[in-house]
Amino acid sequence: MRKLSLLCSLIIVILFSSCVKKTEKKQAEVLKEEIKKELKFTNDQFYDTEGNFLEEKAKDALIEMLEYHDYPIFEGLREKIWLTDYNKGNYAELGLASVMYVNNEEDQYMLMDIFLLPGQMLGEHMHFAADGNPAKMEGWLVRHGKSYIVGVGENNRDQFPQVVVPKSHWDGKVTTNHIIEANEGDFAKLEKVESPHWQIAGPEGAVITEVGNVHTNAGVLRSDPKMN
Repeated sequence: MRKLSLLCSLIIVILFSSCVKKTEKKQAEVLKEEIKKELKFTNDQFYDTEGNFLEEKAKDALIEMLEYHDYPIFEGLREKIWLTDYNKGNYAELGLASVMYVNNEEDQYMLMDIFLLPGQMLGEHMHFAADGNPAKMEGWLVRHGKSYIVGVGENNRDQFPQVVVPKSHWDGKVTTNHIIEANEGDFAKLEKVESPHWQIAGPEGAVITEVGNVHTNAGVLRSDPKMN
């Protein structure tokens, strides 16, 4: 009888301990979600009083977003980040950051990660043959967050009222309007070589792995002439 009593007590302790752990885990998840809702940035934090783009401040925001998505912050990552505000002074809404991991012109393959802040637009552009390399063909795997990937095809912009082109991009204009809503794990590709394409991140930003044949800076042409 004593053994049975001890066994029952042990089972109760185990069940209680399990319930406590589950409760703590749920509370941690709720807290994490509450923290995630605070991922917001303002354009003012990326510029000084004279309007100069503060790249280190932009990198601070990017690192914050990457930590939010549990992206591995490896040694030297910050130094590898390339970014631009297209000289538009509106990085919070129009800009691009990336890390090029490989761009092999001899064998013609490339791999890079693109980082877009919440609601940030990667400007519309095209790729052409240049410097002995062919026109770039590419595809995008969304690793974290959401990206609205836009290219040639039937205009379905009316189905995505949340996708708004900032005025700083060619006075709010684009030439392509077929949107693919790409969530984590979704892959989208450029439908036609040399065709215009652009992206806008969702409310949690986006971390996107881009694959392609080869990237050539001289082969990039942006729709907004002031961004070239």
